[in-house]
Amino acid sequence: MSPRPTGRRTPSIPAPSHEPAPAPEQKASRPVLDSIPRSVQVAAGWSWRLVAITIALAGVVVALSVGKVIWVSVVVALLLTVLLLPVVNYLEARLRFPRGAAAGLSVIGLVAFVTGLLTMAGREIVQGFADLRDQALEGFDALLEYAVNGPLGLDRDEIDGYVAQIGDQIGSNSQTLISGALSVTTTIGQVFAGTLIALFCLLFFLKDGKTIWAWLIRLLPVGSRMPAFEASRRGMLTLGSYVRAQILVALVDAIGIGVGAAILGLPLALPLGVLVFLASFIPFVGAIATGAIAILVALVDQGPATALIMAAIVLGVQQLEGNVLQPLLLGHAVSLHPVAVLLVVTGGALAAGIVGALLAVPIAATINTVVLYLHGRDKFPALGLDPGGLESELARLSGPPSSKRKA
Repeated sequence: MSPRPTGRRTPSIPAPSHEPAPAPEQKASRPVLDSIPRSVQVAAGWSWRLVAITIALAGVVVALSVGKVIWVSVVVALLLTVLLLPVVNYLEARLRFPRGAAAGLSVIGLVAFVTGLLTMAGREIVQGFADLRDQALEGFDALLEYAVNGPLGLDRDEIDGYVAQIGDQIGSNSQTLISGALSVTTTIGQVFAGTLIALFCLLFFLKDGKTIWAWLIRLLPVGSRMPAFEASRRGMLTLGSYVRAQILVALVDAIGIGVGAAILGLPLALPLGVLVFLASFIPFVGAIATGAIAILVALVDQGPATALIMAAIVLGVQQLEGNVLQPLLLGHAVSLHPVAVLLVVTGGALAAGIVGALLAVPIAATINTVVLYLHGRDKFPALGLDPGGLESELARLSGPPSSKRKA
């Protein structure tokens, strides 16, 4: 006999789920996240990341400004290394000099050349500054006479009152001037210390540069050593190309403006040439500042007509630099947009003053080459790979095998 149905349905047992149960905090936060628009979530994510990046960049700038005596000296030593390295290799390979002797001789020759150039320029400044000062005072007196007796018709007593007021302000701010002189003394001490550090690093970069760089490469993971080594090779090639091209550009500027000043019979022609040579390493600002100084010297020494001729010479030299030399020599070496050049020069000036402005472009160009290579864009494909150089230096640093040491 079949059993009668009772009208009750047996409850079904749900199949076990393999998905983990959501955590209590997820249950609580999910409705909150769902209530926030997607655009607000993305903006918030970008906001805190941008804040973190800004704080990191600010920390880097502060660290650079505090330790600029050290890192500026090392960068200057690197620039001089890529400049003197062919000389050291020539002395070692052709003249059979030991590596250390070739490096020391190159450093001594560089110091002698710079010292002689500065001595000649300083002698010219000492001899011509007195005459130039007298001419500047005469020109100032002539300007005052023109302001009083010319079309302006200014009151002589009022002008004398302004001059006396300026003198009183200088006398009352003598303490500030003394503080400024002390700060200049501190800066001179920092420059002297930085020069010693740069020369010391230069000597050992020329002598043991490969060994030092191989030791730094050994600090990286094994898989990153070869890409870092190849990127550094291309970075040093960019740095060397920039230094040689910029020296040639600066030399052309100095010769053009210096020879023009000498033809016009201006005083301080040699110091003007040296100043133009040094300032040409600062893009944009250096050419404008040195050109203005040359025109001012011409105006004080020989009047407005000679100043206009000097201005034409300065503009001609700058046009030659900007339209011919810069694109031809520095275009491939730097590969930076003019906007990027302006921004890095400004940032370098904020971080380390004039020296930062000098070093900003070569550092940015080198970093650009390294980053492009690590992202698959090789600016120097003809350079190829050189695993043997790194492997031999790493093997030399590692020393003999352990079995040989035991034997």
